[in-house]
Amino acid sequence: MRLATWNVNSVKARLPRLLDWLATTKPDVVCLQETKCPDGAFPVAEVGELGYEAASHSDGRWNGVAILSRVGLADVAVGFPGEPGFPLPEARAISATCGGLRVWSVYVPNGRSPDDPHYVYKLAWFAALRDALEPEVAGGLPLAVCGDFNVAPTDADVWDPKLFVTSTHVTPPERAALAALRDLGLSDVVPTPMKGPHPFTYWDYRAGMFHQNKGMRIDLVYASAPFARAVTSAYVDREARKGKGPSDHAPIVVDADLVPSVETF
Repeated sequence: MRLATWNVNSVKARLPRLLDWLATTKPDVVCLQETKCPDGAFPVAEVGELGYEAASHSDGRWNGVAILSRVGLADVAVGFPGEPGFPLPEARAISATCGGLRVWSVYVPNGRSPDDPHYVYKLAWFAALRDALEPEVAGGLPLAVCGDFNVAPTDADVWDPKLFVTSTHVTPPERAALAALRDLGLSDVVPTPMKGPHPFTYWDYRAGMFHQNKGMRIDLVYASAPFARAVTSAYVDREARKGKGPSDHAPIVVDADLVPSVETF
């Protein structure tokens, strides 16, 4: 099975690139974030021509998540019990069973700054996500939680830690929230560089940031033990960040020795 996750920063703006990438990379399951597309306008027909079913959860604003699958799409759930909002729940989580794998696509709140109410919201959202994932992980079934977590797990995951000491994405409470997810029994599937520097997944649009590799690793794949044991490789597709009109994030692609099958789950 080939699993991928990508913050596309508007699925409509990135649609030609997304379709080309799907046709070339051929993932079995894709988690998308920041789709910014109302559910009724999601390009179901376009991805369907490539063999993908689609489940979308979005109100068309700055958030939105989706799952694409060509190995089945069942038991779709939007949001999760206890999910906090600001003030109402936002479109930040969707889950589905795809060919024997339970998949979550999540877009964690940014937090803005440590003294902003959105930061408190972010930590509350993480805590509620942990509670929602606990019974699924405890069930011992193949599970992958993928998406834009808006946290760099370690100092190695930001291009210059000294520049982030007063910012979100690196604070101890945020990293503790990630650790709490791992404590459930989830493993961080860290991409191996195909060549070159550390596998960052996000680079600001400002001139030169990508080319100088001044980035962050904030897009993650967290795998339960049955899925983690099956993983054979993982990489960040930096090529998808190049060219005209890219997202500011690059996809992560994970290959696993897991045959898509309903019986597997």
